[in-house]
Amino acid sequence: MKLHLDRFEGQNAFTGYGEDYVAINGKAWQTSVVVFPDRPVEHWPVTDAAGIDAEALAFLAPLPLEIVLIGTGPRHHLIHPRVWAPLAAARIGVEVMDTRAACRTYNILLAEGRKVAATLILGVGPI
Repeated sequence: MKLHLDRFEGQNAFTGYGEDYVAINGKAWQTSVVVFPDRPVEHWPVTDAAGIDAEALAFLAPLPLEIVLIGTGPRHHLIHPRVWAPLAAARIGVEVMDTRAACRTYNILLAEGRKVAATLILGVGPI
């Protein structure tokens, strides 16, 4: 699916997604990534929902964020709240959803000017 940009000049926004990729500012990614509005896209070493643990999210706790979206791949998976407890302690909201929904939600929050990050589980390598 192709997404249309709205007021995202100079920020990372999702411009499309499919079964095994997301496109950020027109560049396709097939590996799990962390996306911030104003920082380079980073590889995220988590390859499946079972790999999401407190350590995989801990680097986000000291950042000035309002919300972190966790995209668990093509299907929604439940993540135990103790996994994101360090984020909650830092007063950062967490929403868990499938990766496609996380892309759409990220763009909405970005358009609202919110301090958002998305951690997304994807396939095995860059395009």
